[in-house]
Amino acid sequence: MKWKKIGKIFDPTKHPSFEQYVGFAQSPQTIVFEDRIRIYFSIRKQDTNGKFISLISFVDFDKDLKHILNVASKPVMEPGKLGAFDEHGIFPINPLKVGDKLMAYTCGWSRRVSVSVETSTGLAVSNDNGISFNRVGDGPIMSASLREPFLVGDSFVKVFDNTFHMWYIYGTKWTHYFENMSAERVYKIGHATSDDGINFHREGRPIIADKINEDECQALPTVLKHNAIYHMIFCYRHALGFRTDKSKSYRLGYAFSHDLLNWKREDESTGINTTTGSWDSEMMCYPHLFECEGEVYLLYNGNEFGKYGFGLAVLEN
Repeated sequence: MKWKKIGKIFDPTKHPSFEQYVGFAQSPQTIVFEDRIRIYFSIRKQDTNGKFISLISFVDFDKDLKHILNVASKPVMEPGKLGAFDEHGIFPINPLKVGDKLMAYTCGWSRRVSVSVETSTGLAVSNDNGISFNRVGDGPIMSASLREPFLVGDSFVKVFDNTFHMWYIYGTKWTHYFENMSAERVYKIGHATSDDGINFHREGRPIIADKINEDECQALPTVLKHNAIYHMIFCYRHALGFRTDKSKSYRLGYAFSHDLLNWKREDESTGINTTTGSWDSEMMCYPHLFECEGEVYLLYNGNEFGKYGFGLAVLEN
């Protein structure tokens, strides 16, 4: 694959509509409408205790992705109820058009005591063309299980041959790498299928081989069928030191498949990397593949986990 970087196209810290937030436009994900491209993302605010809460907003671009047409006037969903799996925010959200229905798979966050967070996948539906979403229920559709004991989330769903395919992450462990330090998590990419988009059957195994070591963390899988091949771009990082050592921060990885079951990892074919001195010089993360009017695009976040927005690249070959 060969990508041409367009550059950063949206920065919430420079847009007056988002002054009440503390930055971040994480995990941009799209719905292509007839007259625009809507990009959903996760933005942050602080609660009364000074803790971050992630909320979902959006920005509408024209079909050339050069001009902003509109921004959300308020979050598309509020955090979940007291004690719910998404009480402390949603990050990310994956929208999906199914017939005349607009669905969204959410990643709900809830804080823990011994570790920082637990996540699960929820489902919401929009009745106003994606301006707002209503939860199907207060509980998740996929959560921790016997084989996937922690941190189920980052769900990305596509329909191929009338089957819903979900790629997602699940945690394999929490661990203290050094005494008196906070626990860090390790997570891998999994796959599940469904006939109705609600009840999913999981494979219960990691589908992408590790590159760094067995504690490599893999996140935000996104899949596109192009030229009869299924392409996946995801991000990966070291489990430790990733916040301060840029060589251990998120990078984009690549895998391909001919049958949606067996994936060959080939990061050297990703076709895109960090740019020295740019907004993505230290980190590339939270990718999203989509097509519009014959072009294949890649959205992604850069340095500081998307604090200053997201950028765009277009496939050249």
